[in-house]
Amino acid sequence: MIEETPRGLFVGRFQPFHRGHLETLRAIRRGRPSEEILIGIGSAQESYTPENPFTAGERFDMIELSLKEAHLSDIVPIPIPDIHRHFLWVRYLEGILPPFARVYTNNPLTRTLFEATGHPVESPPLFERDRWEGSKIRAALRRGDAVDDLVPPAVAHWLERHRASARLRSIGETATATPHET
Repeated sequence: MIEETPRGLFVGRFQPFHRGHLETLRAIRRGRPSEEILIGIGSAQESYTPENPFTAGERFDMIELSLKEAHLSDIVPIPIPDIHRHFLWVRYLEGILPPFARVYTNNPLTRTLFEATGHPVESPPLFERDRWEGSKIRAALRRGDAVDDLVPPAVAHWLERHRASARLRSIGETATATPHET
C-alpha cells in the first residue's frame, strides 16, 4: 500500500508573489518539514485588471522561480479559478486538488469556509505586512518605483523583464477611462 504524502494548502492571489509570501512558506516548512505544500493561485481567471494584473501562468512562473531560488522543494503551485459560490468553493477545491490535510490562511472568509467543512486551519505568521502587501507593491509598480526590497530577486527580475510597471500604468489608465475612451 502506498502511503499518501501529507499536504498543506496555502491559498492566495499572489499579485505579485512577494517576500511576505516567501517568508510564510519558509515558516510553514520549518513547522512541518516533511509536508508537501500546495500553493493555490486564486482568481486564476483574472488578469489585466488593477487588482489582478498578472495572469495565472505569470504568477505560476514568479512563484516557481522564487521557490527554486530559495531552494524550497515539495511546494507545488496550482492555478485555481473562482467559482463565485462560497458554499461550494471548498468542495470544488477538494475535487480539483490532490488531497490536503490542512489549510494555511489568515483570511477570515477562507478560514470560515474551510472550518465549516471540517478542515483544520492554521494561521501562518505574517511578515512585515505593512511593507510586503500586494496592493502596496502594485501601487509602487504603477508609480514606477523600485520594488526590489519587496519581492524575491527572481520576481524583481521577472517584473523588470516583462515591463510590469508599464503594464500596471496602462491597466490603471484603462480602468479609470470612461467607456467611450476605451
